[in-house]
Amino acid sequence: MKHNPSVDEYIMTTGKWREALILLREIVLFMPMAETLKWGRPIYTFEDKNVLGISAFKSYVGLWFMQGALLKDEHNKLINAQKGITKALRQWRFTSLEEIQKNAEIIREYLAEAISNQQKGLEIKHEKSKGFTIPDELAACLKTENDLRRAFESFSMAKQREFAEYLHEAKRAETRQKRLEKICPMIKERIGLNDKYKK
Repeated sequence: MKHNPSVDEYIMTTGKWREALILLREIVLFMPMAETLKWGRPIYTFEDKNVLGISAFKSYVGLWFMQGALLKDEHNKLINAQKGITKALRQWRFTSLEEIQKNAEIIREYLAEAISNQQKGLEIKHEKSKGFTIPDELAACLKTENDLRRAFESFSMAKQREFAEYLHEAKRAETRQKRLEKICPMIKERIGLNDKYKK
C-alpha cells in the first residue's frame, strides 16, 4: 500500500517509538487499507470507513480499533481505555518493539477480522447525546468574562460540547485547570478545540 507523507511526518516526531510505529505501520499496510491522517494520528480505512489507528503515547504505542468491541479478542489483548465513555473503541497497547514483533501474526488476525466485520457492515452505533453539562470551572469563567461568553455562544452546540467534554475527561483538578487555561484563549479567538485536525 502507498504511504501517506503526513503519516511519515507524524512517525518522524515520535522519538523512542519511531521504530515501533514503523513496524506497526508495515503490518497494517500489508492489509487492503488506505492510510490517512485524522485527528493528528495515522488512521487506516477500508471502503472509506475508519477501521483502526496507530499512535505513540508517553509509555506505550497503541493500536486502536474503531469497532474493537465487535472483535472476538481470543488472545485477550484489547482494553477499553475509557470505560463508560467508549462503547465500540478498543485499544491494544505495546511497550516495546519486541512485543510487536512477537505478536505480529496475532495483530494480522485482528486486522483481518476488523476488515471482515467492516465488509459485513457490522457496527456499534455511536449514541449522540442531546445535551451536555458545562463544567463548573468553565461556567465560572463564562459568568465573569463577557468576551469569553459571547465567543463560546457563537460556537455550534457540537463545538461547545467538545470543550465541555475535554474538561470533564480530566480527572484531577490541576489537569482541569491546565485545560481551562488552554481552551479559554482558543474560545476567545473562536478556534474550535479540534479545528486543526479538520480539513
